[in-house]
Amino acid sequence: MLKYLVIPAALLCATSAHADEGQWQPYQLPQLKSELKRVGIAIPAEKLADLSKHPMSAIVSLGGCSASFVSGDGLVVTNHHCGYGAIQRNSTPEHNYIANGFLAKTRAEELPGGPNTLVYVTDKVENVTSRVLKDVTPAMSGKQRSEAVERAIKALIAECESDKFYRCSVPAFHRGLEYYRIRQMMIRDVRLVYAPANSLGDFGGDIDNYEWPRHVGDYSFLRAYVGKDGRPADPSPDNVPYKSKDFLVVSAAGLKNGDPVLLAGYPGRTSRYKLPAEIRYARDAAYPAKAAEIQSDLNVIAEATASSEGNAVRYASVVKSLNNVMKKTRGLVDGFARKDIAAIKDVQDAEFRAWYGKQPAANKALLAELDALIAADIALSDEEFGYGVATTGDLLKSGSTLYRLAQESAKPDAERESGYQQRDLAFIKARLNRLEQSYVGSVDQARLVAALQRYAKLPKSMHVSGLDGLLPSVDAVPALFAQSQLGDTAQRLSWVGKDAAAITASDDAFLKLAVKIDGVTQSLKERRKELDGNLERVIPQYMAAVIAWKKSQGKPVYPDANSTLRVTYGTVSPYSPKDGITKGPFTTIEGIVEKNTGKEPFNAPANLLEAIKAKRYGQFKDPILGTVPVDFLTSADTTGGNSGSAVMNKNGELIGLNFDSTYESITKDWYFDREITRAIHMDIRYMLWVMAEVDHADNLLKEMTIKYPKK
Repeated sequence: MLKYLVIPAALLCATSAHADEGQWQPYQLPQLKSELKRVGIAIPAEKLADLSKHPMSAIVSLGGCSASFVSGDGLVVTNHHCGYGAIQRNSTPEHNYIANGFLAKTRAEELPGGPNTLVYVTDKVENVTSRVLKDVTPAMSGKQRSEAVERAIKALIAECESDKFYRCSVPAFHRGLEYYRIRQMMIRDVRLVYAPANSLGDFGGDIDNYEWPRHVGDYSFLRAYVGKDGRPADPSPDNVPYKSKDFLVVSAAGLKNGDPVLLAGYPGRTSRYKLPAEIRYARDAAYPAKAAEIQSDLNVIAEATASSEGNAVRYASVVKSLNNVMKKTRGLVDGFARKDIAAIKDVQDAEFRAWYGKQPAANKALLAELDALIAADIALSDEEFGYGVATTGDLLKSGSTLYRLAQESAKPDAERESGYQQRDLAFIKARLNRLEQSYVGSVDQARLVAALQRYAKLPKSMHVSGLDGLLPSVDAVPALFAQSQLGDTAQRLSWVGKDAAAITASDDAFLKLAVKIDGVTQSLKERRKELDGNLERVIPQYMAAVIAWKKSQGKPVYPDANSTLRVTYGTVSPYSPKDGITKGPFTTIEGIVEKNTGKEPFNAPANLLEAIKAKRYGQFKDPILGTVPVDFLTSADTTGGNSGSAVMNKNGELIGLNFDSTYESITKDWYFDREITRAIHMDIRYMLWVMAEVDHADNLLKEMTIKYPKK
C-alpha cells in the first residue's frame, strides 16, 4: 500500500517543460537550464536555486502577498492592495491616506503598519519527508495517521524555532507526498513609507479587477525594522531599519514584446492535480455557493455602512478583500463555463488510469479507494461551508477563538491544536486587536442576522449535525450584542490567558454562545481530521503514480502552489481572448486620460492628469510606445499570493510588480492554458515616473539603486 509514498526528489523534476507553465521550487531550477536558456534568462540556474544569493535573497513574503527588498535599509516594495491594511489602519476621515495617499519624507514620519503587517525572509528549505512520516503505519486510522503527522510536524517546528529569531513551517507538497521545512526570519516591526492615492493605486477599482487593458499603479512601500542587535523585535521607537543582505536593483530600461521575465514570490493555492469529480464539485456547487455568499455579505456591509463615512473607512479593507475574492470566484465560474476543464481532465484521467492499470506494481484497490474518499470529502466540505455561513461575524469568531485558546492552553504545548500553541499567541492577539480598526457593532450585528437567515435556507446537506438547535434566532441577535463586551478591544484582549472555567462562567453573551457550540465545532474538526488522515494516506500514492506517468511523457512536474517560495518565467506577450480580438501587451498613461471620468473608480488625481497633459515623460518614455507605459502582460504562471511579486528582467533587475491576471486566465488555478493565460504586471517605469513627476518621492528615488536607460 505504501510503495508510492516516498520517491526521490529528482523524480519531481521534469526532463523538459512545456510553454511557460510551472510554479517551480527553487531547488528544481537547475533541472530547467534548457528552458531558462530558451526563454532568455541570463542568471545561472544554480544561483537561482540558492536562497542565500541574489536575487532570491531579496524576495520576501508578507503572509498573503509577495514583496522584495529594494534598498539595503529594509525598504520593501509591494502592491498597493497588499499594503492596503496598513494604509487603512492609519486612515481617519481627517487624515484619509486611502483617498489622498501617504509619503514619509523622513524615517521619523513612517507610520506603524500594525501587528498584522509582517515581513518574512526565507533562508532555509529542507526535505523532511522521512521525519514527518517516520511513525506512520498502514494499520493506523485516518485520525491516528493525521495526529502522528501533526506531532512530527510540531516537533520539527519546535526544533527549528528554538531560536526565536525564526518562524518555521512544514507544508505538504504534492498533496502529502513530500514535506519541506521552511525557515523564515519574521520581522514584526514594519512601517508604512509611501502609498499613492487610491485613485492611482486602485484606478479602475473592482470594475477593472482581472480585466485587460489596465491602467493601475498598484504599488506601495514598507520598511522593515529590527532591534539594534539586528534581530527581529517588537515595534519600538528604538528599532533601526533592517540591513537587508541583498536587494533588487531597479531597472528603468523597460521591456518590449517577446522579452523574457523571471518572477519570484509566494503563490497561494492551485489545484492542477485535482480529479474530475473535484473539478465538477467546484464548478457546479462550491464556487457558485461561495460567490452568492460573498455577494450577500458585501450587500449587507454596504447597506450597514452607507450612512457613515467613518464606518465605511473601517470596513474598507474588509470590503476590498471580499470584492477581490468575489471577482476571482465569479471568474472561475465563468471560466469553467467557457472551457470544459472537467472534460479535459476526464481524458487525462482515463489515460492515466489505463497507464496505471498496466504497471506491474500497481495497487489495484487504490483508485477505487481514492474515488470514495473524494466523495466523502465533497460531502464534508458542504457541511463546512454551512458552518462558515452560520458563524459569520467578528464577535462570534472572537468568542470562539478565546474559548478554544483557553481549552488548548490547559494542555502541554506540544499537544495543543495547531494554531493555539504558544508560538501562535502573538498572532491571536493581533487578530483580536485588528478589530480596533475594522469593527462596528451595528455592522457586525447586521452581518450575523443576515447570515443566520441565509443559513436557514441552505440545503440540508450543508447543515451541520447538531448545530441548528444551538444557534440563536434572528430576533435574539440584538440581545447578544447588548449583553457582550467583546466589541471593546481592551475587554476582548483581557480574556486572553483566562482559563476555560472562567470563560464558561462568564455572562458575556458571545462567550456563552461560543461555549455552547464548541462541541459541534470540535466534532466537525474531528471528522475532518479522520478524513484528511485517510486522504493523506491514499493521495500521495496516487500523486507518486501521476508524477511517474507525467515524467514518462516528458511533461512538467511541479507541486501545486502552497504559499511557499516559487519561481516562474515567461515572456512579454499579447493574447487573443476570443476570435478576431487581439490585446497588446502594454498600456500607457494616455489610456488613463481616456478612461478618466472624474468619478470613482475612474477618477485619476488632478496632478497626474496635468503631468500627462504636459507630456512630462522625462527619462521614462518608452522608445517604441513614445510615452510612459503603465501595465504589461506576460505568460508567467502566477496565482493569488503572487500579488507584489518581483517581475525581473533576464539579469534579475526589477522591472515590474505582479498584481493580477486576465479574466480569461482565472481558471489557471485548475488548468494552465498557454494560449490565453496571461499575468498582469505594473511597469516599474510608471511607478518611477509617478514618484518623480507626481508625488515627488525624491527621498525614495535616491535611496533605491536605479539603472536608467542609456541615452
